[in-house]
Amino acid sequence: MKVFWLCFVPLFVAVDPVGMVPVFLGLTEGLDRGAIRRTAVQTVATAAGVALAFLWVGTAFFRLLGITVADFMVAGGILLFVFSLRDLLAEGAARRRSDPAALGVVPLGVPLVAGPAVLTTSVLLVNQYGFGPTALALGVNILLLGGALFFAGGILRLLGRAGARTVSKVSSLLLASLAVMIVRKGIAAFLAGGGGP
Repeated sequence: MKVFWLCFVPLFVAVDPVGMVPVFLGLTEGLDRGAIRRTAVQTVATAAGVALAFLWVGTAFFRLLGITVADFMVAGGILLFVFSLRDLLAEGAARRRSDPAALGVVPLGVPLVAGPAVLTTSVLLVNQYGFGPTALALGVNILLLGGALFFAGGILRLLGRAGARTVSKVSSLLLASLAVMIVRKGIAAFLAGGGGP
């Protein structure tokens, strides 16, 4: 049980179910209640599939392709920055509505949930505590995220249209800041020589 909690806590911080709610609300602005719930399910399924698959083969896959954790952080950070910049400059949710079916896959499932933080944390925990406890802790955290996202529609109704737009812009700005931070940490790890898988 102690090993589970040692895996659960860092993964809870990485998945950040509470912090994902405003991001989710911002990205699903303008969608109806049913679409928001479908997006929540798609986000959880995508994140769980990618994270668990990566948990199984992550380190070996990095080594096979010659990719370091630092490389992964820089690439994920740049991708997040592009999405956040697009949402900051777009008017309303016009861009997102062009393909609402894909929101749960990109950018929500990957790289927002199953991104550099979750994937690298998972690899480190597997090496330290083993596959079983890490996979269980990861699964529980993604289920908690699913619960938070499932009720995001109710939160959206409470906020109203103006509140949702405010959340959308603020979350996009936060995403841009997060993206810069991930890139910065990736570059720092590379320069320090500690970015290897």
